[in-house]
Parts: sequence; C-alpha cells; structure tokens
Amino acid sequence: MTESLNPERLACWRAYIESSQRLFTQLEEDLRADSELSFADYHVLVLLSEAPGQRLRMGELAGRLVFSPSRLTYQISSMQKRGLVAKESCPEDRRGSEAVLTAAGLLTLRDAAPHHLASVRTHLMDDLDDAEVACLTRVFERLGRRLRAARDASSTPADN
Repeated sequence: MTESLNPERLACWRAYIESSQRLFTQLEEDLRADSELSFADYHVLVLLSEAPGQRLRMGELAGRLVFSPSRLTYQISSMQKRGLVAKESCPEDRRGSEAVLTAAGLLTLRDAAPHHLASVRTHLMDDLDDAEVACLTRVFERLGRRLRAARDASSTPADN
C-alpha cells in the first residue's frame, strides 16, 4: 500500500487542486467574456505568435500544449474555421504539417492579451509578493522539467 501524505502535504495538495481549478475557471470565464476565445485558443495563439515564422509542427505544438494528436487536430480545425490559424504542409518535410498563425489570429491575440493579462494580475499576481513569485516559478519549472522528462522517457519514437 502507498504511504499516505502527511497533513501538511495533504493540505498543500488539496489547496493546489482547488485553487488551480478555481483560477483556471475564472481565467477561462474572463477570457471568453472579453474575447470569445477559450483558454486553449489563447494558448495556441500565444505559442504560434512566439514561434519562428509564427508556425509550429503539429507534433511540437501538441507536446507544448500537452494535447493528444486528436485533441490538437480538433482544436486546430475549430480555429481554422474561425480564421485564426491555418494548417500547411511542412516546407522541409511534406509528410508533416504545421499550424500557422494568420493575420486575423494575431489581431485577435493582440486584442485579447491586455484583458487576459489583467485577469491574471487580478486573480493571481496581485496576491503574490516577489519572493512568492520566485518560489512558485522555481517549483513549477522544476515540476515541469520532471514531468516532461518522465513523459519523454515513457514515449516511444512513434509517439514523438
């Protein structure tokens, strides 16, 4: 049998679960009210806007979003219908495809970003001092590295 968490760690885990769900829900509600974008839409637009040429291979985008290939296909298809992204063949490898940010997608992101960042400030950052921000950054970066490494170690070449 697995050892249970001590009371402090259990309290930490429960506080994380509840607060992260509440935060995500609030950010999603605010984003939809201000821009009609979902959190996933916004994340795709941000990642593409930051990528060289504002394009990413579908597999890389799925990995960065932590989406299954089928979920990403559905997401990109939905965004294509709204003119936010395009899907094109990879110039270097015609077998692969890339998600590409459109001009409309970039404009939508630019319009949504100030409202979204205000929501992030209101619901998260304004309650944290600099030391807490630094601590949370260290914790979540370390956790992210460990989880990515575990996922990479467990995936097969066909999964990548």
